[in-house]
Amino acid sequence: MTKILTGGVGKAEVAETLQGLGTGSFDVVVSSDMDAAMQLRTGQADYYLGTCHTGAGASLGLLVGMLGSDACHTFGRTVPSPEEVSALLESGKKAFGFGMDQIDDTAPVIARAIAARVA
Repeated sequence: MTKILTGGVGKAEVAETLQGLGTGSFDVVVSSDMDAAMQLRTGQADYYLGTCHTGAGASLGLLVGMLGSDACHTFGRTVPSPEEVSALLESGKKAFGFGMDQIDDTAPVIARAIAARVA
C-alpha cells in the first residue's frame, strides 16, 4: 500500500481530504517534516504533501534540504492539472508543497495522480 505523509500547518486537513477520497489505496499518516524526510529517505514512506500559508517555502523547506530539489516540488498557491502532477511523479518527485488555502483543490489532484500511477 502506498504511504502518504502529510505535514505543515494544514497536515490534519490534508489527511482528512485524502481519506475522504475513498480510494482505499493509501495509508495516510500525519507527520512532522523531519520524520517525513527520514521516512522518505529510508523507503518507509512513498510521498509527502506539505502545506504552509503560501506554499512557497515552509511547506517543503526541510525536505528540500534533506532530499534535494530533484525530489520536491511546490505548487505555491496554484492548483495543478492532473497532467502536470503525473509528469512530476514520472520525473521522480516525492514531496509536494502547496498553500493551505488550496488543500481542497490541490490534494485530491495529487492523490488521484498517485493512485493512477500505483494502480
